[in-house]
Formats: sequence, C-alpha cells, structure tokens
Amino acid sequence: MGAPALLWSPLLLLLLTVLFGQLLGTLVQAQVCSVDKMVFQVEENSNISDPLANITVPEGLQVTLGSLSTPFAFRIEKDQLFLNVTPDYEKNTVLEAVLECKKEESLVTLLRVFVAVLDVNDNSPEFSFTIKNFDVAEDTRVNTTVIPEGDLEAKDADKDDILYYTLQEVTPNASNFFSLVGVNKPAVRLQQTLDFYKIQTMTFKLLARDTWEEENATLSHTATATLVLNVIPADLRTPWFLPCSFSDGYFCIQAQYHGVVPTRHTLPSPLILNPGPIYAVDGDQAINQPIKYSIVGGNTDDTFIINADSGNLTMAKSIPSPMTFTLLVRADQDDMARYSVTQAIVEARDVTGSPLQFSQNLYRGIVMLGSEAGTEVKDRTSPSEILRIQAQHPGFPDLNSDITYQITNSSDFKMDKDVMLTTVAMEHEAFFYVQVEATNSVTKDTATTIVEIQVSPSTETPGGGELGEGQRFSTVDMAVLGGVLGALLLLALICLVILIHKHYRHRFNCCSGKASEPLQNGYDNLTFQPDHKTFQPDHKASWSSASKPQPQPGPESAQPPPRAPSPTSSSPTPPSSAPPSPELRALESPKTVQAGDSPSAVRSILTKERRPEGEGGYKAVWFGQDIREEADVVVLNEPTTADMDDSASGTESEGSDDDAPVQIKGPHHAGVDVDNTYI
Repeated sequence: MGAPALLWSPLLLLLLTVLFGQLLGTLVQAQVCSVDKMVFQVEENSNISDPLANITVPEGLQVTLGSLSTPFAFRIEKDQLFLNVTPDYEKNTVLEAVLECKKEESLVTLLRVFVAVLDVNDNSPEFSFTIKNFDVAEDTRVNTTVIPEGDLEAKDADKDDILYYTLQEVTPNASNFFSLVGVNKPAVRLQQTLDFYKIQTMTFKLLARDTWEEENATLSHTATATLVLNVIPADLRTPWFLPCSFSDGYFCIQAQYHGVVPTRHTLPSPLILNPGPIYAVDGDQAINQPIKYSIVGGNTDDTFIINADSGNLTMAKSIPSPMTFTLLVRADQDDMARYSVTQAIVEARDVTGSPLQFSQNLYRGIVMLGSEAGTEVKDRTSPSEILRIQAQHPGFPDLNSDITYQITNSSDFKMDKDVMLTTVAMEHEAFFYVQVEATNSVTKDTATTIVEIQVSPSTETPGGGELGEGQRFSTVDMAVLGGVLGALLLLALICLVILIHKHYRHRFNCCSGKASEPLQNGYDNLTFQPDHKTFQPDHKASWSSASKPQPQPGPESAQPPPRAPSPTSSSPTPPSSAPPSPELRALESPKTVQAGDSPSAVRSILTKERRPEGEGGYKAVWFGQDIREEADVVVLNEPTTADMDDSASGTESEGSDDDAPVQIKGPHHAGVDVDNTYI
C-alpha cells in the first residue's frame, strides 16, 4: 500500500506543476500587449487614413514603435496603428512596424506588423539620352547589328514592367535600311546595302511603351528618343577617267582619249586630246584619294611620257613616219588600294598637207578715236568683242599651241598673243593696214594676213548707227530693212491685183450683166473696142476657139472711139475733132496693108509666133509712122476651123514674114475680147 502511495505522489506533483504552469501562462498572457491583425496588403500610391490595427495594452504596460520599424512609415495613436506615408513600391516593397510592449523600462514582449506594398504601373519608361548619333560604314554587311541593345535600352521604375520598342522613320524611306532586332530588343540592324551618294543621313524616332496595348491605352506610358545614323563612305569604287558615263553609283564607263601629232617633230607642250586631257578622280568622291598616272602598255620606244601627278601626256621624241599608238594608261589611288585602266590613242600624221593658215585673208578692226596706248583692237563687225587674229594647222590642234604672232609693217600696233594692241594714242581718224605674221615654233611654218583698222570717233557698224553692248544691227539698219520689206509687200500686192484682173476679169464682166467699158489706155488696141452706136448690153463678150463668133458691123456703120492720148502729150486732141488715125484705118479695113504703100502709111508687122500650148493665138505688133513711137501689141486668139470656113477673108498671105502683107486672121468681135492679152 505504501509503495503505490509513493508512486502517486510524483505524478500528482507533475500534474499540479502543469496545471499551475498553464494557469500561470494564462495569467501572464492576460498581462501582455497584443494586436488584432499582423499582416496587411496595400497598393502603392494608396492614401490610407484608417487605422491598420488595434493594439491591446494591459494595465501597467505601454506600447511604442521600435527602432527596427520602417522609418516614418507608421504611427501609434490611442492604441491604434496608422500608416504614416503613401506607400511606394519602387521605394519599399514591405513596410514593417515593430511594437515594443514594456512595463516601465522593461520589455515585456515584441509585436511585428507587416504591410506588403503591391506594385502599380505608375511610372513611364525613360531613355538615358534625347538625341544620339551613330556612324555606320557604307560597306557594312546586311543583317549586321549596327547599334547594340545596351545603347538604346530604356529604364522603367516599375520593376515588373516589360517594355516594347518601335522604330519610326523620320527620313523618308529610311526604314528600308534599318530595323529593330525585336520588339523587346531595341538593337538596330542593317537590312539593305547602303549607298553614301544616295543618302548620307537617316533619322529615326525610337519609341518605348510599358504595355503591349496602343499608346493611348489606360495606364500605358511611353518614352521617345531620336536616333541619327550617319553613313560613312567606304572605299568601294575604282578611279574614274573623265568624262565618263555612269551605269550606277559604283561603276563608270571609262573614257577613251584621242590625239593627233605631227611626224618628224617633237611637241614641247602637253598633247591636246579629245574629249579632254587625261584626268581621273577617285570614284569615292567623299574619300577623294589622290590619283597617280602611268603608262602600262603601247608606248613603243618610250615615245611618250605621262606626268604621274597631272596626267599630262608629252612627247619624248619625234615620230619618223605616220603610225598609231594605243597607249594603256593606268590610274591608281594614292594608297594603291584600287586602280583603273583606259586607252589613249595617238595618231602620228604627216604635217606637209596641212600648212599654217589664217582663218581670214582680211580682218577688220576698229579703235575709238582718242584711245590711249595699250588699247585692244575690237572687231568691227561686233564692236563689243575683241578682235582675235588666229592661225592654225587644220587637223593638228597640238601645233596651234606653238604659234606666235608679230606685226611686220607698223610700229603703231603690237601683238599680245592673238590680240592686237595700240602702241600710241589714236588722235586722228584714219585707216591702218597692218600685216600680221604667224610662226609655228615647231614646224617653222609661217603665214601672213592683213588687218584693216579704222580709227573712228564712235563704234559703228559699216552701215552706220552706233551699236550698244552686244548689238549687231543699228536702228538705221532696221529702219532701212523695214522700208524695203514694206515696199516689197506693196509691190507684191499690186502684182497680185493685176494678175487677178488679168485672168479673172471676164468672170466679173459676166457676173455684172454688162460688157466691160472700153479701156482708155495708151497700150490698148482701140480696134477691139465696140461701136458705141451698135453695141448692145445684151450682147455678151464671147470670143473663144470653141464658139462661132457673131457677125460684126462693117466699118461704115461702126466708128471706133478715138484712141486715148499718149501719156507724154501735153495737149491731147478732143475725141470729137480728131480724125481716125492710120492705125485704126488699117485695122478697120479688110484689105491687106502693105508696109511700103506710102510714107504716111502705117507699118504693120504681124509675127506668127505661137503662144504656149493651150493658150493659142498669135502675137502682133503695130508701129506708128515713126519706129520710135509707141507700139501697140496684141495677141489674137486663133479661130476654130469652123470660123475659118465661115470667113471669106480668113486666108493667110504666103511669103516672107517680114515683107509679105499679112491679113489679120479671124473676124472682129463687137465686144471686148476677154481672151486677148494687151501689152
């Protein structure tokens, strides 16, 4: 019994100890501080005015913020914990409040309250630069990254944000050459071959966004920066001989040069070549390397020498006979990195058939009166220009550079190359005839010409009238020309009116309904005028080879009107008192008139000259008593066969044209013969 009693005593003691400990813990817990919540979550930039937690503080205890708390983040008011700042995720992701529960100066317990700050997209990305320049070599290979990502990356204070980049062109078509490696990688790469001579600078705007949405989306922030890419020229092109044609910006169709030199002569000056002197430039003009020249082929017997720096081609020795040299000329860059080759074809010809000669045998110059010594002689045909007196060897331009000029017969003038100058003052009006001699220093050929120099008080053209600068014709010349042209125009109009009247007046007569009036002209044959007594208006003029003429009244009943007075007569006889002239009587009579009947008879000459085919008729000429008097000429149409049969007097006398009497063929018509030509 005693043994079990001994066992129960320790167990009871342990149980009492545990119970006492629990009771003591409960009593202690009831004597310390506590909070209702220890962990919180808030979004950054939130303005929280309500208390975060309530603090239970037993009597005799006090609560304070410990030094390990986030500085200035919390405050305790009336046993309540407040957030003292606006949370910022970029500054603190977690705010901690350490509450010290003390009894007097002794720490009873520590309480920790945590505030987790949630991130919000409230910051814009930022570039480290505003404008940035980058150099890109012209020969950069396609797909090469020309700007690394680290040089263009933007920063965003929102640590969890992902940035998206866009490269926008400012220079037109610049996006054809450059692009971004990726939407999240702002590295720039080349995607097309560069050409410095087409585009040297390209500008872009680099855009960064912190959202994938569009720029104007909610909570989307952007940043921009400017990129300037400068293309640096590279040594890609060979030297180009000029002039040349371009196929593109890299290759040039090389020029070929041609020249002519005389045989048996050595030219001291550089050769004159076509289309110009040997000259090359660096195809990469922005680099512009100096060019060195050399002859690499075709220079037989080292006849020619080329200047390494200038490219001038000269002769080292004479060429004995005609031949052609095809020189291969090489142009190297000064750094010897690239070169080009072209041809210079030089033909050696015999100069014997091309003597030295002036372009004119006589030159005309003019000098203003009062000109001082040293005045240039001007060209008289163009006084504003200097008179140049030049000789040449046709076909040998190289020889022309070795020609000198001198005056051989006058000391009043001298030659300055191909220009003539006065040596004395020109004080009097005069004409000078000066002989100029040209000498070729290579061939020793000479030629001479004459220069006529007029000393004039004013610079005038040969036709008179002072000329202004660049004027070729004076006002007087233009006035004379205008007058001549006006006179010619008036004469042409008169001739046109005469021709119309001559060829178309029968149409006017027909249309007017009456016969034309007799022509009162000293050149008209009055025999063909109608009788004013017997002529009827209804009888139209009708005389042609195709129609049969109407019978005419006899000379007894038809009296022709008097002939118009001669223009030289001062007192014409009135028609009423003038008897018929012998000419009229001769034409009115049906008989044949002999030229030698009497001294007072009218000499009649009727030629049998045919008119051109299609016109028909004969040409007749009547002379008066004196051969010096005016002659009447009339062309008579040849009547038809029917007309000749109907006319009893329509036969022609046989015999000589000059001596035999001639009878007028065909009858006379009462009206005006519209087909006859009067002179």
